[in-house]
Amino acid sequence: MPFTGTTTYVSAGDSGVSGFTVFKHFGMPRSRTRIFAFLHISSIGLSSASAIGPGGAAAVGEMQNINYARVDAAAKVLAENPDVLLGIKVRETLSVVGNNGLEPLKRAIAAAERSGVEGARAMCHIGDAPGDLSELLDLLRPGDVLTHAYSGAGNNTVVNGKVLDAALAAKRRVVLIDVGHGGGSFDYTVCEPALQQGFTPDIISNDIHAFSVNTPEKPFLPWVMSKFLNLGMSLEEVVALATVAPAKAIGRVPKLGTLQIGAPADLSLVEIVEGPVDFVDTRKNERKGQRWIKPVLTIKAGRPFGTPYPAPFGWP
Repeated sequence: MPFTGTTTYVSAGDSGVSGFTVFKHFGMPRSRTRIFAFLHISSIGLSSASAIGPGGAAAVGEMQNINYARVDAAAKVLAENPDVLLGIKVRETLSVVGNNGLEPLKRAIAAAERSGVEGARAMCHIGDAPGDLSELLDLLRPGDVLTHAYSGAGNNTVVNGKVLDAALAAKRRVVLIDVGHGGGSFDYTVCEPALQQGFTPDIISNDIHAFSVNTPEKPFLPWVMSKFLNLGMSLEEVVALATVAPAKAIGRVPKLGTLQIGAPADLSLVEIVEGPVDFVDTRKNERKGQRWIKPVLTIKAGRPFGTPYPAPFGWP
């Protein structure tokens, strides 16, 4: 795609058990982009991309009613769809969970385990999480995903310039640290000390949705990669964390995210643009940079985006 340079997406809990069948059979097949998903522990899925809906109206969090967190139903749908479902998603934010605290996360983990799907992950969104964040971090299992890890929305992984011991412990036990930049979940004042103290990302991701793409922070994947490039990571590290690392976490397509023989014919051509550039995070903190990654052309399965399908349809 012209802005994202991305051939494979993961829907992070857009649908719950009530809407997943429609998403799988009518949403995914209509996209040229390869799509996988996490099933939301809330049966109604995401009620809004943020706590504030369009026009500034307050949105009701999908986990304020704990009865929507149906463990057996979520486990069943996950067990029936391991080809596209990677696990169970939950948003642990006060405006989303209300008075339910960490119970939604506990149910998400229970559903992943009860599904019987090997390697099923829980993906936990944080941003002004309820209670003691260390307690939340301690619940995450090896292989689970902590997304928005550098959010400055409140109750952060960095407090007074120091990374929480529980956050470092989670990384050591191989909880996957995911950026999930989005339109409200990346703060330089959290990320910079985190990188310095070893709380580095395992996956660089963008969190693209209808609201985030229109924010000044421009959370398109090459731009997010550019921010980490200018934070001192090497180009090789940044590319790996945006390609082979998430592909390994997905674990559904052999050699995805690589250019090995037999891999899908996916390729993103980019230009490294040298020269002064301005970056801004989702808290309006600004940073100066000296180079950025410009997407030029994206190819999926051997076909460039923007090029018509071959005829007849169905050619490889």
